[in-house]
Amino acid sequence: MNRPLRIAILAHSTNPRGGVVHALALGEALAAQGHEPVVHAPALPGQGFFRKPDCGTCLVPASACGSGLAALVEARIGDYVAHFEAPAHRRFDIYHAQDGISGNALATLKQRGTIPAFARTVHHIDAFADPRVDRWQTRSIVEADRHFVVSRTWQEALRDGFGLDSAVVGNGVDRRIFTPRPDGRETALRERLGLGAGPVFLAVGGVEERKNTLLMLQAFGQLRAVEPEAQFLIVGGASLLDHAGYQAAFQAQLAADPDTRRSVVLAGPQAQADMPALYRLADALVFASVKEGFGLVALEALACGTPVVISHIAPFTEHFSDGDVVWCDPHEPGSIANAMAAVVMPDLRRRLEQRRETALAPHGWDQTAAAHLPAYRDLARATSPGHAWHELHHA
Repeated sequence: MNRPLRIAILAHSTNPRGGVVHALALGEALAAQGHEPVVHAPALPGQGFFRKPDCGTCLVPASACGSGLAALVEARIGDYVAHFEAPAHRRFDIYHAQDGISGNALATLKQRGTIPAFARTVHHIDAFADPRVDRWQTRSIVEADRHFVVSRTWQEALRDGFGLDSAVVGNGVDRRIFTPRPDGRETALRERLGLGAGPVFLAVGGVEERKNTLLMLQAFGQLRAVEPEAQFLIVGGASLLDHAGYQAAFQAQLAADPDTRRSVVLAGPQAQADMPALYRLADALVFASVKEGFGLVALEALACGTPVVISHIAPFTEHFSDGDVVWCDPHEPGSIANAMAAVVMPDLRRRLEQRRETALAPHGWDQTAAAHLPAYRDLARATSPGHAWHELHHA
């Protein structure tokens, strides 16, 4: 098993969410190391990945589905199963799910004897109100044969919650794309988004409960007492999940404070090609999230030379040290506001800049790809000639 591996990497969508970003970057790093990865995702006609990666991709035809999360999840599981039932689509040594949708599809295929085994990356575990979706999430984890996580926090969660061992593979940042050097997009973006002199505080991920956007808005309202020209730019938000209730509460809070509302820019999803320039336009990234697998956007911001305000909780405390970032208590708007006020101070910004390379050094996609290979090699033996499963299903 020293030959190049053919690896099917399965994502839940084509949108620039953390797991999809990870899947594409992992595919590129594996391809650069001589393997043959193909990143898959369900897609409706006309859809495609948010960027074109330097590795193989496959858009799995997505079928129409009913309303609600459970109907969507069930349909996408079925789409993946139907795709891989075709023998021409199964010419892989490794099947690797990045999420619960694709993990359930691979579990069904394994149960039918169509594939021998599969791996699952658990980026984080959600709490779903619908018991069907919750059961699907659990099945996608416990039925996998190898497990990867992006932080020790979730390694412990898998061990404590399911009795499962997992390999910590981490995340990376592409320094060719995310760089402090302007690329000419900045002026047009500033004008299109209506950004002034600032300071501009950027939040990435849209308005979601786990992103803690409501408390960040409260913190921004407090900050304006000392930074009246500040703006709060919120980008992203493309998601399969329904955040309507939380977003309604956010809008209600905005409506109750017209002065703050005029300083908040809800920009929605942005082209991935514009993200480095958006980081550079911001005076700081505010990432007071309460639940993440890793926190990839913090690496992207740092790579663009943008200082980061971030929650003083795991998993962030695993891969950032004091002096790399400005910590805050995500449950206290006053703490977030104080961190936002501090991060624009020139002396602190200079100290953070001096630490930037040290903070980024451990996080490369080549290391992430290499961390997958021992488990990949083990799984590949299950499809090699002479293995019991191979002999049984290819007799």
